[in-house]
Formats: sequence, C-alpha cells, structure tokens
Amino acid sequence: MSLADNIEFLRRLPKLNELKGLSGLPHGLGLGAKSSRLTETVGFGTNPGDLKMFSYLPGDQRARQKLPLVVVLHGCTQTAAGYDTGAGWSTLAARYGFALLMPEQKPSNNANTCFNWFNPEDISRGSGEALSIRQMIARMARDHGIDQKRIFITGLSAGGAMTSAMLATYPETFAGGAIIAGLPYGIASNVQQALNGMFQSPSRPARELGDLVRKASKHKGPWPKLSVWHGSADKTVNPANASEIVKQWLDVHGLPPTPMSQSMVDGHPRALWWNANGETLVESYTITDMAHGTPLGIADNDERYGARGAFMIEAGISSSYHIASFFGLTGQIQQPAESPKPVAEAPTLTAITLPPPAIFPPQPAPEINAIPWPIAVSSSHAKSHRAPRRPAIDVGAVITRALTAAGLMK
Repeated sequence: MSLADNIEFLRRLPKLNELKGLSGLPHGLGLGAKSSRLTETVGFGTNPGDLKMFSYLPGDQRARQKLPLVVVLHGCTQTAAGYDTGAGWSTLAARYGFALLMPEQKPSNNANTCFNWFNPEDISRGSGEALSIRQMIARMARDHGIDQKRIFITGLSAGGAMTSAMLATYPETFAGGAIIAGLPYGIASNVQQALNGMFQSPSRPARELGDLVRKASKHKGPWPKLSVWHGSADKTVNPANASEIVKQWLDVHGLPPTPMSQSMVDGHPRALWWNANGETLVESYTITDMAHGTPLGIADNDERYGARGAFMIEAGISSSYHIASFFGLTGQIQQPAESPKPVAEAPTLTAITLPPPAIFPPQPAPEINAIPWPIAVSSSHAKSHRAPRRPAIDVGAVITRALTAAGLMK
C-alpha cells in the first residue's frame, strides 16, 4: 500500500472528523469470511467503544474448569471471523483446549474497521475501545470459568497496536501478549503522529518508552511477557517499530538491550531475553523478506493453522502456533488428530558435550551459541518427534529432551 493510501485511510477515520469521501484502503480484505466456530455475545457491559464480541469454546465445557483465554485482535479491513480463518486461532483452541475471544471493530467506528489505536479516548484505562475489550474479558471469565492467571492477547497491525494499548492499560489482566506488525504504546495521539510512527518510527529513549507504559495504569508489576513479530520488508508499518516495542518492554521489565540468546527458527531470526529465574519475558522474531501481515507456515507438530489470504502471508513459520507455544498453551493436545502420525524413533546422535542445565531457561529454552544483537546464528534446526512413553527409562528420549532444552533440536 502506498503512502497516499495510508494517509487517506487515516483521514477517513470517523472519530477524528477528518477529510471524508475519499478512497482509502481497499475494502473487503477479510470481510465476509465465515467461521462457524465463532459465536457472538451481546450485552457484555456498557461497551463505550461500541465493539462486537465473538468467542469460541473448545469441546464440552461441562467437565472443564479454568480454561486459558486468548484475546485476538484483527487488522484493518478484516473481521473477527476473517482473521480467525486466516490465522487459525480457533483450530488451535480446539486442538489444545483454550478459550478464544475475538473483538470486532464496526465500520461505523472506523471506515476501514481498524481498532482506533491512536485515539486517546480509546487507548486509556477505563474508557473507549480498551474498556470494551476489558468488559468482554470479564464476561468470558464470569460465564466460562476462565483461569484469570492465564489470559493472553495478540493482534495484527492496528490490532497489534491495540494489543500494545491493552497490555499497557490493563497489565494486571494479562500474563502475556504478542504483537504482529504493530507499534509501541503511546507514541501517537493524532493523525500526524500516527503517520510518523507508521512510516518513520523515530527512535526514542528506552526510559521514555517505558514511562509511557508505566504511566498508563497504577500497576507496579509483575508485567506481562511479550512476543514481537514483524516482516523485514513491511512497507505499511516500518519494521523499526518492532525494535521500539522491544525497547519499550525491556525497559518495563528492567532487562538489558542486548539479547541473551539469538538463533534461527524456521529460517527466521529470533532474539530472547529472560529473567533471573530463567523465564523468557521478551522475544522478537524478524520474518525475513516478509511484507505486512501475519506469518503462516507448518507448525512444529507438522500441522498447518490458518489459510493464506490478504495480509495472511506464507512465510515458512506458523506465528499463531509459536505464539500459543510462547503462552504455554501447546503442551497438551485436547483433541487428537483424526489420523495420528506414527512416532519416529529417537534420532541417532553423535557424541556431544551438553552445557550445564542452569545456563538455559526452562521454558522456552534459549538456543546455545548466544551472540550479541543484531548478528544471527546461521544454522538450521532438524525436526524431531517425541519418543513413545515406556515403563522404563528411555535413554534416547532423555538425550533428545536435553538437546531440545539446549536449543540444539526442535
């Protein structure tokens, strides 16, 4: 999309009372997509942001308690159902047994159905769209026994920028978040600042960025963990925004700017930061040569989640799966696949000296050969499969798990 398209799209936002009647972003991208899995809920609160609420619950809930919840925010010109079809979140929710909440923007709020991520009234605690989304979460928790210690949020583009806003304004609500092609919280409060952030993404001091989050609520910690995704060829939202988001949350968490580990995952660089307890608090994926959108690919379990389409880009890596894994939601399969694949034997291994376990955080473990940013380790990870359970100790499986924890295998 051209600069002119984006300028006109921002000018047409009804809430800003800017120029009207001019063509902006193309309509219909993601509109009209159907998903029988999503159910609309009305009457979830005062709804000051005038949003719609859609949700999905896996399987029979009668015997289920304390479900995790993932909130998913679509991008501009998309709908909740359209983004679900593209990113595959309800398929993941069905497989791994977590609840899904998908707020939806109305054209009457925004001509291109973007969440209004730079309107102060919509990104402040206790008002606008941010409060509407918080009320939806409360309704889900009340009606469906949600585990309030395992609530997460993710979004694409304007949905990613609104994810930044939700993590900043309601940090006590979320255990973690994931921002795809989004922007840092608080860098824009009008059209000119929004355009500057989208296209120029000027560098700001880490403390200044962190203060924007700290001042958004009275929360003093602990803070949500964060996964950041951005295509290196994005011409809609400058990829430098990913670095600014990371910088913002590193400052909030009190972590150093240099990654503690860096490696390649499915051919794309990933950087990791963890705390003294070995828990990963911030991770960042740079999707090489990818334009503006959500990365799609085959997941580690050899399954595909989502479908290619507008702003849904085949990149050889399943962002939805990796984000769900970062949230800790993929450890146990809720519904088995229709045709289970045979379990492969443990791979033949050559002699290797493993590093001391204490060096590496337990979940997810950083890769070895940690080197400073921005140089990446040019290596590939061979796929492996879990060995079958046996009554006795399976030495091969133990070695495989050790190698996986060290980052030598996936």
